[in-house]
Amino acid sequence: MTGASGFIGTQLVSALVPQHQLTILSRDPLRASIKLGAKHHYLSSLDELDDLDKFDAVINLAGEPIASKRWTGKQRLAICQSRWTLTEQLSALFQKSTTPPHTLISTSAVGYYGNQEQNTVDESYQANRANRAEFTHQVCHRWEEGALKAKSEQTRVCIIRIGLVLGPHGGALAKMLPAFRLGLGGPIADGEQGMSWIHQSDLVNLFIHLLNHPNCEGVYNGCAPNPISNSLFTQALGHVLNRPAFIPVPAFALKLILGEMSSLLIEGQYVLPKRTLASGFEFQYPELEGAFKQLLD
Repeated sequence: MTGASGFIGTQLVSALVPQHQLTILSRDPLRASIKLGAKHHYLSSLDELDDLDKFDAVINLAGEPIASKRWTGKQRLAICQSRWTLTEQLSALFQKSTTPPHTLISTSAVGYYGNQEQNTVDESYQANRANRAEFTHQVCHRWEEGALKAKSEQTRVCIIRIGLVLGPHGGALAKMLPAFRLGLGGPIADGEQGMSWIHQSDLVNLFIHLLNHPNCEGVYNGCAPNPISNSLFTQALGHVLNRPAFIPVPAFALKLILGEMSSLLIEGQYVLPKRTLASGFEFQYPELEGAFKQLLD
């Protein structure tokens, strides 16, 4: 498992521990073992492996957080290389293995779809790269291509395009909460951009669902079946916190402060998990207000 020390990775490790023996790849194995527990086996580099013959499955969560810093040239490179290079190294190890793992579950993001304005999209969407010049699409497209190289008669590949993950102690929601609790939250730009979200528990359960269902392969959207506009999202958050949420954040201010990274907030997608639902997965939190109440009450 890669990316095990992250916001979702730590929760997924806890969920997998009762039934699985984990080998965790980390740049700092000592720090990871303190956080995740000494019972796991730790690697500091894929160079420690000649193949993947002894593993049953690989879960690839690694990647530099895309919204942690302004998108300078250096940061763009870090975002890309942390996803592309490691994913392609994993696929190369699959190809070298005599008895490769039966499953690779690799992450991507709904940023694959680019800015869709008011249109809804699902996993059947076919991106025309000439018309999808957004940085997020380019990152996700090559990331997914790298993972699919592991596919063979012996290995199935599942890719989860993750939306906005809701959790009180990590991700975007944790960054939003201080302002909203002070009554300083509000819609971003015109508030009409789509927000495709998922409760943290549903995302963890989706990984386990795909791991345990050998008939599943291909792309699955990791977002709840009810995407919502930014305006309605902020209203729902304010309502659950019992705080006003009407102070708008102008698009020009975000562009000035964040540069191109502001597109993550100003643009959006209404993404539906059509294949995810068809696979038999059931969301515990399909509605936003119910997700907020469980997380914040």
